[in-house]
Amino acid sequence: MMIEYVIPTNLDDRAIARGVETLARGGLAALPTDTSWSIACSMTSPGGIKRLRALSGSRDEGHFTLLCAGMAQFGDLCVLDNSRFRLIKGLTPGPYVFILRTLLGTEKALGLRRKEIGVRIPDHPVPLALLRALGRPLYSITAKRGGYRDLPPSAPGRPVSRPGREAGPEESWVFPEEALFDEAWELELLEGIDIIFDPGEERPRIFSSILDLTAGEVRVLRAGAGVWPR
Repeated sequence: MMIEYVIPTNLDDRAIARGVETLARGGLAALPTDTSWSIACSMTSPGGIKRLRALSGSRDEGHFTLLCAGMAQFGDLCVLDNSRFRLIKGLTPGPYVFILRTLLGTEKALGLRRKEIGVRIPDHPVPLALLRALGRPLYSITAKRGGYRDLPPSAPGRPVSRPGREAGPEESWVFPEEALFDEAWELELLEGIDIIFDPGEERPRIFSSILDLTAGEVRVLRAGAGVWPR
């Protein structure tokens, strides 16, 4: 495991280049965001996606997100009309995940079973620099202690299972704030991460807000750091 100590306001191009190289060869990177920590791989790396799913402890795509540097990086991956474009543009970069319908090519590229995915443009220099240098979105999960299966049945925020189907989007994204990480060094306890970008500061234990844009009206799946309605 490699740890890159970075200054968000003055990023070292060499550190970003090492991160891009790691991601391009199928590695996993732990990144600070404007909310909590994320673990990500390149969306064009089948090996990276397989490793990320194994690390997450679940095959449910509902808690995976595409991190993007801007709307241009996901404009041809999801269904995005003028009204959705304007809404997302007005809220990004920021602590929001937008659930959008996927196009067929996206489903095939990521091996999705669902026809929607979350997309996010984080307001933090580290992931934005990596995304711009890599030139493509990152497939990501929120870094957390353990998977859903590790939580006891009575744990606060545990997804509610219903017979005969997987957890829905509003269930898949929910887990206790106590499962989040504060410091970069804590992420060293997670097996499978190849590189950690450590900004030398605590990350807040907060979630992004999740807005479902797959229907006519905006539906809040999780109220977090992003204010809605505005």
